Amino acid sequence: MNDMRPTPSFIGWRALVLHQPHPNVDALLMQFERIGVAASHYWPEITDLPELDRFNVVLIDADMGYDDQFPWKPGEAPIPVIALIGSEAPGRVSWAMRQGADAQMLKPIGSAGLYSALVAASHGFERRQAMTSEIAALRARLESRELLAEATAILMVRDNISAKAAFQKLRLTAMAERMTLEAMAARLVETISDMREAL
Repeated sequence: MNDMRPTPSFIGWRALVLHQPHPNVDALLMQFERIGVAASHYWPEITDLPELDRFNVVLIDADMGYDDQFPWKPGEAPIPVIALIGSEAPGRVSWAMRQGADAQMLKPIGSAGLYSALVAASHGFERRQAMTSEIAALRARLESRELLAEATAILMVRDNISAKAAFQKLRLTAMAERMTLEAMAARLVETISDMREAL
């Protein structure tokens, strides 16, 4: 199945270029202007930069960058990240990857390449966000299953009944109390836990 996405437009986007003053920055700012993106240049740290949440993409200097530049944890940038790479030293490339770089541009920066990097970064960021959401949902389902199993086991022991009968009892009690099965299981597990602590 083909992923037929429309040709993206970045007109109206705001970009933050986190790089020391350099002709590479000047070249980037010119490219941004050509494609309708308002770009700001800042160095070195953005931890106290006002209106940070109004940017759509951040470009980071993989050669001189460091973790404390950002108000987020490595790999948890809330917007797409493009790494500007001049040195392919393994440590610097690894650092850029730890930051969650969604795309890269090699330095020196010329008169082209930014649009492709923006397309790759925005798509990469969407995939990363979707994966994060999917992992969170899977973890929630796993925790829910573990909770249901624990509640069922409690009823099996307490009432001396089979697993099937215990689950049915849990389900019927949840319906009678107008609660979700998971909420009923959580209440039962918490009640038993509280009773154990009281002993």
